Amino acid sequence: MALQMIQKLKSLDAYPKINEDFYSRTLSGGIITIISATFMVLLFFSELKLYLAAQVANDLVVDTERGGTIQINLDVTFPALACSVVSLDAMDISGEAHLDVKHNIFKKRLDVNGKVIEPARQESINQPKLDKPLQKHGGRLEHNETYCGSCFGAETEEDHCCNNCEEVREAYRKKGWALNNPDLIDQCKREGFLQKIKDEDGEGCNVYGTLEANKVAGNFHFAPGKSFQQANMHVHDLMAFGKDSFNVSHKINEISFGVRYPGAVNPLDKLERIQTTTHGMYQYFIKVKFTEKRMSFFHFLTNVCAIVGGVFSVSGIIDAFVYHGQKQIKKRLGKDT
Repeated sequence: MALQMIQKLKSLDAYPKINEDFYSRTLSGGIITIISATFMVLLFFSELKLYLAAQVANDLVVDTERGGTIQINLDVTFPALACSVVSLDAMDISGEAHLDVKHNIFKKRLDVNGKVIEPARQESINQPKLDKPLQKHGGRLEHNETYCGSCFGAETEEDHCCNNCEEVREAYRKKGWALNNPDLIDQCKREGFLQKIKDEDGEGCNVYGTLEANKVAGNFHFAPGKSFQQANMHVHDLMAFGKDSFNVSHKINEISFGVRYPGAVNPLDKLERIQTTTHGMYQYFIKVKFTEKRMSFFHFLTNVCAIVGGVFSVSGIIDAFVYHGQKQIKKRLGKDT
């Protein structure tokens, strides 16, 4: 009875064994075996990497339900907006505003072909011929004297100094004033502010970096000109550039939120917009929402089995094709001789 049961079980064997005497091992079979084994190992480690990354991602997902700040990763290219023109502002409903953000924000000048322009030293021939900087008290800087430049009426304190063009522009911004003619400002004239704008005319700019923002409703925007608040209005000073229109065509290389992790989908990445009119403004509305899809161990195991079985089957087909092809070639060569 037991012997009959064993015989029945043997008849159900879906994997019948072939005696080793009937095996025919070939060179092509050995090469295909090595290649397929290597391929299986590579695919296995690739799948393992994805599985482990999915497990780690659970700890990296940003908790958007709680307060605090969130990191915004930015990388935007403006092919027709010079770096000296474009600025970045951020503000939210809590009333917090960061104007002309520079911390952790970087810019690369681009030529008309989109290639990076290496920083070059200003030629002395383009610099205004002023012997000494103008002091706050009105005289020129004397030997061994500490320099304290005028803020041209925008001083916040008696000892407030503006030692370069950017500091004067910042002082004006805080006052809510526009800088109409930079050539009337000693620091801007000495630094060739207007000449720099003319030199960069026709260039593009790649703006990239990180921005810290509160986890509340708000906005950040790129715009030409230095921004300031005037009569509770957000204004950009364009007077210094001598233009009434700007081409704000752009390509969003990346706008993502929180720590980067594998598998994250950022809806605005690779988005490109070309301005076809004289004036233009582009707005994007985003809600920061993270949905986690975690791979189970059984899903990982299924994928591994699929890899092994798939590669094994395909390599078997290739091996059979090569083996029978070689046999046919040998037969024909034998007939010809």
